[in-house]
Amino acid sequence: MELIIILIILMILLVFGIFIFDFNVNKIKEFSKNDELDKIASKYPENIDMCKQYLKMLKNETVKIENDDNIKSSLYIAISNKIVIANIKDSYTRIQTIAHECLHSIQNRKLLIANFLFSNIYILYFLIICVLAIFKVLPLKMLFLAIFIAIGMMYCLIRNYLENDAMIKARFLAEKYMLSQNISNKNEIEKMVQQFDKLNDIAIKNVNYYLYLTVIIKIMIFVIICIIR
Repeated sequence: MELIIILIILMILLVFGIFIFDFNVNKIKEFSKNDELDKIASKYPENIDMCKQYLKMLKNETVKIENDDNIKSSLYIAISNKIVIANIKDSYTRIQTIAHECLHSIQNRKLLIANFLFSNIYILYFLIICVLAIFKVLPLKMLFLAIFIAIGMMYCLIRNYLENDAMIKARFLAEKYMLSQNISNKNEIEKMVQQFDKLNDIAIKNVNYYLYLTVIIKIMIFVIICIIR
């Protein structure tokens, strides 16, 4: 009975979160396409060259950089100190996205390593307790659930901080970069920055809720398995 109550509460929290955060992935996609700004952004250097320029501005030129058109999202890998840039060459958002990943590379090393460790421990723990629950060899389900929630909270706390820090600062770094390049005029840069502000207003809320969503869904999956088995 306790597990059913927990499941109901989690479902209510999910719906409530969607309402208060206005969670809508399609809104981000809509803001990611702007023909006028795409044309302005096309005048800037290729992604890897732009990334190198950002890293030079941040005084962190030891980072490895590579393009990977097969992935949907760019990322910074702390363990290998590498930035992987997705297929974003045709979108104006690349100017801010690359700034975002470069900013990850100068974040607190302890937090970056902790994020790597907790994200992997979290997934591994989830898989183990689910398998054990499926085969009915998991004692004290509520205890393992409590531990899982605690690990998820820590993972979410670290990841949210890193993402929020990079998203907020990326807008200012991108503006500073564009001003230093003398490629766009002041009006074009203002239009670009205003669009970044609009995009970030949606993206920051969506990213925060999405991370929360992934944690809650995994908890729900484990609870459902425990109820069934």
